[in-house]
Amino acid sequence: MTSPFDADDGEFTVLVDAQGRHSLWPAAVAVPAGWTPVHGPSGRAAALAYVNEHWTDLRPKSLTGRPAGQPDD
Repeated sequence: MTSPFDADDGEFTVLVDAQGRHSLWPAAVAVPAGWTPVHGPSGRAAALAYVNEHWTDLRPKSLTGRPAGQPDD
């Protein structure tokens, strides 16, 4: 049995936490506390493309000097 996190043909939502970290999340799984949906549901490739485009600085917001929730430049 394949994990829903690894399903190439699954539907995914991209989640972001207060530190700006992104997570690819199966659309059928409840969103965990502390995370906000920002994209999807969509196919895995589209969700990964969103993450690659929007999460360019992998450091948590607390290490970048920007307040949490402030968009990247």
